[in-house]
Amino acid sequence: MIYFARWKVILVFVVCFFGVAFTAPNFLSEKDAGALPSWLPKQQVVLGLDLQGGSHLLAEVGVSEIIKVRLESLRDSIRPALRKEGIRKYRGLGVRGNSVTVRVTDPKKEEIALRAIRQIGEQLIAGGANVVDGGEPLFEVEKNDQGLIVLSVTDRAIKDWSIKAVEQTIEVVRLRVDETGVREPTIQRQGLDRILIQLPGIKDPERIKRIIGKVAKMTFHFADPRVSPEEAMQGRVPPGSTLIPDAEEKDAAGNPRMYLLRKKVMVSGENLVDSQPSFDQRTNEPVVTFRFDAVGGRKFGVATSKNVGRIFAIKLDGKVISAPVIQEPILGGSGQISGSFTVEGAQDLALLLRAGALPASLTYLEERTVGPGLGADSIAAGKIACIIGLILVVMFMATAYGLFGLFANVALLFNIILIFGGLSFLQATLTLPGIAGIVLTIGMAVDANVLVFERIREEVRVGRTPISAIEAGYARAITTIIDANLTTLIAALLLYQFGSGPIRGFAVTLSIGIVTSMFTAIMVTRLLIVIWLRRKQPDVLPV
Repeated sequence: MIYFARWKVILVFVVCFFGVAFTAPNFLSEKDAGALPSWLPKQQVVLGLDLQGGSHLLAEVGVSEIIKVRLESLRDSIRPALRKEGIRKYRGLGVRGNSVTVRVTDPKKEEIALRAIRQIGEQLIAGGANVVDGGEPLFEVEKNDQGLIVLSVTDRAIKDWSIKAVEQTIEVVRLRVDETGVREPTIQRQGLDRILIQLPGIKDPERIKRIIGKVAKMTFHFADPRVSPEEAMQGRVPPGSTLIPDAEEKDAAGNPRMYLLRKKVMVSGENLVDSQPSFDQRTNEPVVTFRFDAVGGRKFGVATSKNVGRIFAIKLDGKVISAPVIQEPILGGSGQISGSFTVEGAQDLALLLRAGALPASLTYLEERTVGPGLGADSIAAGKIACIIGLILVVMFMATAYGLFGLFANVALLFNIILIFGGLSFLQATLTLPGIAGIVLTIGMAVDANVLVFERIREEVRVGRTPISAIEAGYARAITTIIDANLTTLIAALLLYQFGSGPIRGFAVTLSIGIVTSMFTAIMVTRLLIVIWLRRKQPDVLPV
């Protein structure tokens, strides 16, 4: 027992030193912590929504829009498929409910049409197969009593579309929120088509809502020169073109300026790989620069090369945000969007384009704002609970075990430092249930010492010497300590894995606290006892 390996001594001092180093910035303001030298830790404990305030949003994904778009895509795919089979006489091609219908006027070609439409369903709905696990079909193709060929989408396919749409929406929302610099947001699915969004520390939730909720579907179109927008507004819209309003510019009557654009998409925003806010070198106005991938860059280069002098409109979410005239071919795969942007507007647009388009719109069903004052009250209450718990534990250990209890209290102090150091290092979020986990850890941290000290007392009663009693106490209690803490750690990890929100916050601090308490109880307390034994060499143990 007297011998304590040098590497263990070094390990104890190194771990305690880094615990203090990573805990110290939490006693400074955020500004002072950021001003520390680069070689010192600067991370502070990340506070959750319930402690620092912020926004709580519940949004619903427009799943019906996804279903409509998918069905329209099926409808548009049937027309060329029928022509490919030589079927040119058909009627009633359209979307009805969750089905696409068409009537083939030539009865001899109905079987050919059925086969062609079934192949479309396999390609666009099932990805090559019409059944999923369990044998449930995703679509059905049949001829009904009215002579219509009906491609019906089953409830299972609609459910799969909904799940994928929500998952994609969550990823896009997460990318957009991360771009804004929000630390430790909570973004998770709730129910079939809803998303829970919690943003700690957000002072301007409306801006975040605008960024999160904007679909940001960008496409590039050429203007149609055959008819002026004024003539088109009087009902003379040429086939293959459509009227699109300007996002900002208005006419003398206060109505949005209209553009007559070709429906054909020349380049899609899906080919964007980067977008950044910048300033125009000539006018010094805020603009947004963008860069395409290889495919998009090639399309962009071909489109601008063959159409010098034409208006090339940029459409975002159904409105024209910029309509420059192509002055020369743009072959580098990059360009810029100019308009009446503010600096913040350019930053927001660049962020949206980088994060990608939402598959459907978001509707906010619930919005709550947690004020920082409530969080401050929670922190104050948590501090009081921790202090009271610490005082009671310290008093009990000192009273019950004397000097050895004081050693355990010193280890307990380092245990608390290591918990906060671990939270800072890992940048884990501290929530109000997390504070409850710390309070619980304070009480549990001395359990190992209690087991060891009680075992030492038993060894002293049977006549062992101080060194032998301490050696036996640690040797025989270590297995029980490991078993007890390991089972609790497993429970905490399961809570983190399968829980959410407050439960995970509790599990984080409890898990860190278990690991640090085992270290301090087994290593720190034992080192203090060894140092005392070497110096005092007592005949009687004060325990």
